[in-house]
Amino acid sequence: MFMSTGAFNQPHVIKGVAAVTCHTQLTSEKPDQFELFDQLFDEAKQKLYQKAAAKNADGIVDVSFNTEVVRMSVAPKFLIVHAYGTVISLENSK
Repeated sequence: MFMSTGAFNQPHVIKGVAAVTCHTQLTSEKPDQFELFDQLFDEAKQKLYQKAAAKNADGIVDVSFNTEVVRMSVAPKFLIVHAYGTVISLENSK
């Protein structure tokens, strides 16, 4: 299984699009722990791999990640990572 943020220039079959969202809550004691984005990116990548495996795919291409910091009026901030990509199979591998 592979993942790429770019296009794939070999013969392949598109199996669909995979999209995931991961989030964590910042505590009021440490409201600036933006390094937590690192674990959210890793979590998002693993979830994309799982979705691609469920489609019996070889990889995910054109992967994009979007980040958000959401502040609720009565709650602490949330860090959110959205990730999506095109799930493909190589034509000669299946």
